[in-house]
Amino acid sequence: MGLKEKVNSLPSRPGVYIMKDRSGKVVYVGKASNLKKRVASYFKTSGISRRHEALVEKIHDISYISTQNEAEALIYEASLIKSFKPKYNIELKDDKSYPLLKLTLNEDFPRLLITRKINADGSKYYGPYTNVKLLRQALRLIKMFFPLRVCRTLPKRACLNYHMGQCPGPCLDKIKKDEYMTTVEDVMLFLDGKKDALVKTLSARMKKMSSEMDFEGAAKLRDQIIALSAVPIRHAKLTPESALTELKDALSLRYIPYRIEAFDISNVMGKESVGSMVSFLKGRADKDNYRRFKIKNVRGIDDYQMIKEIVGRRYERLLKENFKSPDLIIIDGGPGHLGSAKSELDRLKLKIPIMSIAKEHEYIYTSNKNIPIILPKNSKSLQLIQRIRDEAHRFAISYHRLRRAKYSLTSELDKIDGIGAGRKRALLRYFGSLDSIRKASKENLLKVKGLNEKQSEKIIAHFKG
Repeated sequence: MGLKEKVNSLPSRPGVYIMKDRSGKVVYVGKASNLKKRVASYFKTSGISRRHEALVEKIHDISYISTQNEAEALIYEASLIKSFKPKYNIELKDDKSYPLLKLTLNEDFPRLLITRKINADGSKYYGPYTNVKLLRQALRLIKMFFPLRVCRTLPKRACLNYHMGQCPGPCLDKIKKDEYMTTVEDVMLFLDGKKDALVKTLSARMKKMSSEMDFEGAAKLRDQIIALSAVPIRHAKLTPESALTELKDALSLRYIPYRIEAFDISNVMGKESVGSMVSFLKGRADKDNYRRFKIKNVRGIDDYQMIKEIVGRRYERLLKENFKSPDLIIIDGGPGHLGSAKSELDRLKLKIPIMSIAKEHEYIYTSNKNIPIILPKNSKSLQLIQRIRDEAHRFAISYHRLRRAKYSLTSELDKIDGIGAGRKRALLRYFGSLDSIRKASKENLLKVKGLNEKQSEKIIAHFKG
């Protein structure tokens, strides 16, 4: 890809751009609120300085790091300049002209604050930074990711920051020092621009908490990972294949689940209960293989038994017709729904990978693990699961509405003398809804096969009365 094409392929979002010469050496690092627009401005030919022209002549390659906003880009810009020392960056001096971030490692519970002075006090300093307004925004961002105390001295009672969730409360012994220092280490990784390493560290910690059944702690770490990973470092093109590969790894499947079938049920107070099954092939909806089920064997409200019924009916038929089984089954619900569906697979001696997704926390449950799998919200595998689950839900709701409409129609038509089952079906096929029949003229009613003038008049009289 040529330089022009690389510039055109840059995203129109905040980030840091890194310009390199022919040898691969970094010659300039900059931040932008719009990467594409900012980098493209370097290649305008009119009104540029000699220094600018010399830089452009050196540029052979451009890479970038996307960020959530320009404030985050400011942090990465400073860390990259410090790391690469690019020739064409303005040299920043450690004096009062530029602000710095100070991490007070000399304190028992370190704070992070803005300063313009470096002291030999055991603190760690980051920067300098060129824009104090953006730096203040970045500081708020960091405190959102990693809450640290802000008080100069520990108070005797909780402050407003604690009640707002912006301080972990060391003054109240709400957090142990080693746990607090773990957060400090996370902050240092972030300020050093090592976001990839930070996300890996948090992910490992989240898995450990999940295995120890500390789901609340794992969920908090998941939210940190989501915030940090809102934008990938590199923009790989997402394909259904990549999402399916990620899903295979997330669920520890032996094979990529090219064929996925998902089930859901819909009912209101146990009436007109229905089930749905949607089919996805290679990550895309395969609507020719969608199936609808009218619940036959369950009375009242019993979601577990309804799931059990439709899963059993689906795969009993599949076995009789000798169709190939799917690579993965998704159930809309929690562990109970999963267990009900799995019992039917066991009865039929089918070894199909099966999972469920619970709406409340979007936790993933599988039949071979006692604890849920917690996937980041920006995970492509989770997004695929959610899309399939939502489609199964939509299909179930649409069928349930159709059943309710038919029930309402037939119930109302039952009140009209002389309108039997055959004529009710004919009216439903022709008009489609009770409201359309209510508004129909005598002329239109007579167009319905099997309906005579007397019956048409009775229908009109019924709805007028």
